[in-house]
This record gives sequence, C-alpha cells and structure tokens, in this order.
Amino acid sequence: MNLPMVQRILGLMLIIFSLTMLPPIGVSFAFGDGHWQPFLDSFMIVAAVGLVLWFPVRHVRRDLRLRDGFLVVAVFWICLGVAGATPFLLSDVPELSFTDAVFEAVSGFTTTGATVIAGLDELPKSILYYRQQIQWLGGMGVIVLAVALLPVLGIGGMSLYKAETPGPMKDQKLTPRITQTAKALWVIYALLTAACALGYYLAGMSGFDAVGHAFSTLSTGGFSPHDASLAYFDNAAIDAIATVFMFLGGANFALHFAAIRGRDPRAYWRDTEFKAYFWLVATIVVGTALYLRLAGVYGTFGTSLRHASLQVVSMHTSTGFLTTGFAQWPGALPALLVMLTVVCGCAGSTAGGMKVIRWLLVFRQGVAELKRLVHPSAEIPVKLAGRPVPQRIISGVAGFFAMYFIIFATLTLLLMMLGLDQVTAWSAIATCINNTGPGLGLVTTSFSGISDAATWVCTVAMLVGRLEIFPLVLLLTPTFWRR
Repeated sequence: MNLPMVQRILGLMLIIFSLTMLPPIGVSFAFGDGHWQPFLDSFMIVAAVGLVLWFPVRHVRRDLRLRDGFLVVAVFWICLGVAGATPFLLSDVPELSFTDAVFEAVSGFTTTGATVIAGLDELPKSILYYRQQIQWLGGMGVIVLAVALLPVLGIGGMSLYKAETPGPMKDQKLTPRITQTAKALWVIYALLTAACALGYYLAGMSGFDAVGHAFSTLSTGGFSPHDASLAYFDNAAIDAIATVFMFLGGANFALHFAAIRGRDPRAYWRDTEFKAYFWLVATIVVGTALYLRLAGVYGTFGTSLRHASLQVVSMHTSTGFLTTGFAQWPGALPALLVMLTVVCGCAGSTAGGMKVIRWLLVFRQGVAELKRLVHPSAEIPVKLAGRPVPQRIISGVAGFFAMYFIIFATLTLLLMMLGLDQVTAWSAIATCINNTGPGLGLVTTSFSGISDAATWVCTVAMLVGRLEIFPLVLLLTPTFWRR
C-alpha cells in the first residue's frame, strides 16, 4: 500500500475542491444576499487541510496501483461529505447540526437529492446555488474530474478512473489516453447541461432557476431551490424538458460521445443496454399513465401521461424530481416507482441504482441456466450484442448482487431497530442506496423527521450506493490491507 502517495493525492484533491467554494461567493455578491462569509471561511479551512496533508509528502513520486485507487476514492468521498458540509455548519441560515449538514452534503455529492432542509424558497441564493453545484460535481464524479487534472500535477489516473466509474465493465476507454476520456466525458456533460439550462430558460424559468435545475437534471441529483420542486412552476414545457434530459442523464455517456463524435444517433440503438433502458421506461410510462387515467386520478390521458412520464423517468434515473405526490397514487404505483430505483439507468451514466446492464446480464444468465437444465452438457454462453460476456464479469455481477442485497437488508433492519416503521425503513434505504431522494412513509418529502442515528445509517447507504458497494466494503476486509 502506497500510503504517502495516497496522502499526497487526497491533499491535492482537497485543495482543488476548496476552489468550488468560490463560485457561491460570486453568487452572493451578484444577488446581494450578504451570505458570502461562510464560503470564504470554508474555502480557507478546506484548502488549509489539503495543504497540511500534501506538504509533508509533496516530493513523493510513485505509480498508483488499483488498490491505492480504491483507497483514494473511498476516503475522498468520505472527506467530501465533511468538507462539503462546512458551509452549512458555518452558516446561520439554515441552522443545521453536524449530522444534518453532513447528510445534506453527502446527499448532494452522491446525487441522491434527499434533504433535511425546509423553507428552501427563503434561503440565500448562495446557499441554494451551492446545493445545486455540489450535485452537479458529484454527477460525473469529482474523481473523474480529478483524473483530467492530475496528469498536470504528475500523477496518473487510471487506477482512480477504474475505482470511480460505475458499471461492471470498467476497462472501456473512449480515447487512447484516460485523461482524454475524462475530459471528453466532462465536455459532453457540460454541453448537455448548457442545453438543458437554455431549454428551461426559454420555457419560462429565471436564469438562476434554469442553471440550478439543469445542474440537478443532468446529474440526476434532484435538488431544487424550491420546496415544491418542479411543481413550483406547473409548466408542461418544463416538465417535458426535464423528462428528456433526465433520460439523457440516465444513458451511458460513452454513447453520447459516440453519437456526437460520429454524428450518428443510431449509435444509441445499436447498444443492447440502451434499448433495454428505453423499452423499460416506455412500457412503465404508458402503463402508469393508463392506470392513472382509469383510476380517475387525472381528468385526461394527456395529463396522466405528463405526470407519469416525469415521475417514472425521475425515479428510474434516480433524479427524484416531483410534480405531484406520487406516494398518494393508487394501488401498487408508489411501491413500483420506489422499486424502479433499484434498476435505474445505464452503466457510465450519472444515475444511481444497480444499472440496467447488470439486470440484463442476470436475466440472461438465468435463461442460460434454464437451458442447461435441459442440456446439461451444452456450453451456453451469456451474450450481449452477439458477443459472449467473459465469465469474470458474470461472476462480478453475481457478487455485486449478493453484496447489494445483504447490505440492503442489514441497513433496513437497522433502521427498524432504531424505531422506524417497515415502509419508511425499506424505502429510506432503497432511496438512499440507489441515490434517488423521495421515499415513502416519514421520508416521502424530507428526512428531517428521523433520528440522528437513522440519519447516519442513511448517509452510509448513500455513500455505499454512490461507490457501488465494493470500494467501501473493500476497506473493511483484511485481504485489502494485507501485503
């Protein structure tokens, strides 16, 4: 384990992160909210901590191994929760405890979108902007951003990229150099965010709301500067724009890169995972709209389709935007939407959850096992896009499923031991570990009604989900630390 190099990288990344405290200062001056001091103090504190970590090991120059990359990623995301909470702690508006401040920051960085803050419409613009900004940075991954910058500082980034990238196939690169890949991802991410912001603005949002909600939409984060979320605007055009860009945020950004570089939209339809993602969303949207119309929840099919589209895509991509109280929808619809968060979007997207490709692989593995029961001696490979999937990936996906459900069950039982009812407990863990936001029961709109102990459990669930189980669990195993 190359601990001095790990310390050096963590210090540098905290110094880089401290710079993100400066834009809210500009927002504070632009809107005259007089709330710039907490961000200036936070900038100095986080930068100072980064310097203290970096300075003693500033001359260390060694290659990172994959194990070192997992350690950097896991520890840095934990540090982000504390460092990102600093402005909330130093601010008197809103007044948050240490537990709530860390929860809010982790929720932002992990793009969960769950909140403990009420009265958002009355908060200073700088605080509101900061909440939107941290989820935008977390969407593509602060680590992936660092990969694009670390070579300038003489540090390779492949180990960090592998540890950070979501999905089971982590060796795929869009460009020959990993730094070019990271930069390409961020350029596409920024361009889509700008297009979304422009669409929101033309549809009637203010400039501040357009940028803030664009940050939420492409990061599939779900924070909003308004307590009512998108229902604040009650605008069908805004709902449509949100639905389209949430869907794009839930797609693999490698596909966006291929479609843009090759100027060929057919690149999407050639991807097996994207087709499964599209048809799953389309089927559930139409089914939900029909259910709502037949149940008489909305007066017309058009209105039913509008709300069904946004809510289904929002939950399926782990965004968590709301235009209506889906928890009050009839029948099994509320549970269905929460269960959708377990699947979520594609690998290589900003969405949380287990990813469509893992479910696709597990389904095809199940079909292959059924065939082997009839033909025990046959070699029946699991294929994607006509090519056999390596057994190593199949085994990795199976291990991921096992660890996911073990952790899910353990954390749910822990919340029930802390006094939460069954519906609140399982939906809170589902929405946190899948980085979605809205739940059922006591956590339908806010997590402010649960105890501090339960809040910490949910915070852990958000980090575990954002890092896709293994990086954090690895730190708890003796094998990881063994030479």
